[in-house]
Amino acid sequence: MASSLKNFIHSLNPKSLPRILQIQSGFYDEGSISEKFDHECCLSTGDVIKIVGLKVKKLIASNCESDDSPCSAAVELPLDFPGLCRIVTDKIPFPGTEEIVRKVLIGSTQLQNPCFYCSEDLNLGNLTIKQGEKITFRSVEEKDGVMMVNAGVTKNDQCCDIALPLSQEGDFYEWEDDCTYTLKEIAEWKIPKGRKRSVIFTNSCTTEDSIHLLPVDFKCVTLAPVYEVQAVMKFQKEIVRFLSDLDVEVKDVTNRYNINSFLQSLSMEDILERTSNEFPIVVAVIEESIGNKQFYNLLCPGREVIIYQKHQATRILASEIKRDFYKRHFLIPANYKGKFKRQPREFPTAYDLEIARSVKEQLHVTATKAFVSPHEDLCSVSAGDQFLISQCNTSEVVDQGRKEVENVLACEKILLLNKTSKNVLLPMCMEGGFVEIVHDHRQYDISELCKDFRFPLNVQVSRKDLSVQEDILAYIPCLQLEEEITDDFLLISSLNNPTEIWEVPVHRLNMSFQLLRKHVEEIVSFPTKSLVEEITEEQYCMMRRYKNQATTPPPRPPKTHKAEESNKTSFLTVPVRSACGSPKTTK
Repeated sequence: MASSLKNFIHSLNPKSLPRILQIQSGFYDEGSISEKFDHECCLSTGDVIKIVGLKVKKLIASNCESDDSPCSAAVELPLDFPGLCRIVTDKIPFPGTEEIVRKVLIGSTQLQNPCFYCSEDLNLGNLTIKQGEKITFRSVEEKDGVMMVNAGVTKNDQCCDIALPLSQEGDFYEWEDDCTYTLKEIAEWKIPKGRKRSVIFTNSCTTEDSIHLLPVDFKCVTLAPVYEVQAVMKFQKEIVRFLSDLDVEVKDVTNRYNINSFLQSLSMEDILERTSNEFPIVVAVIEESIGNKQFYNLLCPGREVIIYQKHQATRILASEIKRDFYKRHFLIPANYKGKFKRQPREFPTAYDLEIARSVKEQLHVTATKAFVSPHEDLCSVSAGDQFLISQCNTSEVVDQGRKEVENVLACEKILLLNKTSKNVLLPMCMEGGFVEIVHDHRQYDISELCKDFRFPLNVQVSRKDLSVQEDILAYIPCLQLEEEITDDFLLISSLNNPTEIWEVPVHRLNMSFQLLRKHVEEIVSFPTKSLVEEITEEQYCMMRRYKNQATTPPPRPPKTHKAEESNKTSFLTVPVRSACGSPKTTK
C-alpha cells in the first residue's frame, strides 16, 4: 500500500533499517543537491531505493494551547535554535517494553536513558516493581539468546539493577521530566517514532532572528520532525540524502525485493547493534567522518578493515585549564603510557575543600580572599592564611531558644609566625577562595590517579607517551581530570595489517561502511591500541551536563538579621563521619 514519504518516514523504526522503497508517483529533481551533499540525487516514478539511515534535520513547531484546541500556523525551527524547553509528558501509554524499544531511542548517557512507570505491579520473581515506581531504561542487549532491557528502579533510596524481557506487557507511561533541553537534544533523543512531542519553552534568545523564527505567543508548541533520509540507489555505492517532506508517494517492497542487489551500507550504530556472534566482519569504508581526522589513516575511504567485536571501555574526561574562553577537551584511555605530576587546585568555597578532602593525605591550602564569619565561634579568614583540612563536622546552633544543626569544616590553621597550628571551624557556606599547596612531586600513571585521588584533579604531563607518534597532551600546561566515563567502542584493524588493533569510538564518528563478508580466518590475539581523543565543546557538554544533577548543592550562606547582633550564639561541636564522600567509580 502506497503512502506519502513523509508519513512513511515518520512512523519508520530506525532499528528496522535497511528498507527498500519503490517510488509510486511524483518526481523530484533537486539541482543544487550536489552542492549540499556532494552527491546528485533524482527520484522519479518506478525508482527503487534502499533507506539506510535517518537523521532529524529540522523541526516544524505548531502552537497548541491545549489538547483540544486546533493548532495554529506552523513555523520551521532549526536544530540550533537558541532556546531551552521542558517536555510535556505524553499521556498515551506504551503497551509493553517491546513497543518502547521500537519507538524510543535508548543510549548510554543519562540524557539518553528514558524513564517510565507502570500502571500496575510488575512481578520479576525476586523483585516486585510497585505501581508508579520510576523505571530507567539504560540499554538493550542479548542475554542467553533472549533480548532484554537493562533498567534500574529505586527502592529505599537505593538503585536496583533489573532486566526486563521484551515480552513484558503493561501500560508504561512517561515519567515526568523536569530537565530543560535544547531543541537539538529533543530532536535527537526525545521524540518517539510515530509520535509528536509537545514542549514548553522556558526561555529563548530575544535576538531579532529568534523572534522572527518563533513568535512570542508560541509558548507551548508541538514539534514534528523533518528527517534527512540517507539512501542508496541501485548499482551505486555512494549515499544520497534528501528530506522526508518531499511530495512523493512510496511503497515498501522490502519483502518482495532482493536486498543483496544493493550494496549493504552500515553506520557505526548499525554495527554496534549487531549481536556478538555476528563478529568478526570485513567491511570497506564508504564515507569518512567529517571533522575527526585522528583515525584517517585506518578509516580512509576505500580501505578494507576487520571489525573484531564491540565492547565498552573507560575513558578519563579531561579539560585544559585556561583563563581564555576556549578550552580543549580530551578523552584519555586507561592504557595511556605517559606520566603525570599533580598541580595546585583552586577551591571557591569551603564546601569544595570538603569534596576534595582525601584520607590519603591532608589537604594543604592557602586563602586568596578574606572572609568574615557570621558567628563568633567560627573562624574568619584573611588572604594568605594557611589551613590543613581535617574533616567535616556538624555544629548545633542555639539561637533564641531554637536549635539548628549546621555543617562546618574542621581544620588546622597554620600560624606562620611561631610555626604552630590551632584547631578552627570554617562555615561550609564560606564564600572565599583557596589554592592548594602541593607537596607531592611523584610521577603517576593515569590508573594510579584514578585509584588514589578524587576528581576533579589538576595535573601536567611530566613524561609524554612515547608509544604514539604525537602525544597531544604533552603540550598542555595544565589539565583538569574531571571524571571517568564508560563508552562504546569497536575493535578494528586494517585487513592488510591485523597486528594493529585499535579502539574506535562509535558515537563520535559519523561513518558508513559496506559489508563485504564475515571474517573466517583464525584470529591471533594482539594488544589493543588506543588514542587520546580530542572532543568538541558540544560533545563535552553532552557528557558533563547530566552527570551531577543529583549531587547535593553547597549550603547557602545564612540570612542576616538585625536581631543577631544583640543575641549571643553558642556552638556545641559534635564530630561525625563525612557525608560528602562519593563512590569510587563516580568522581
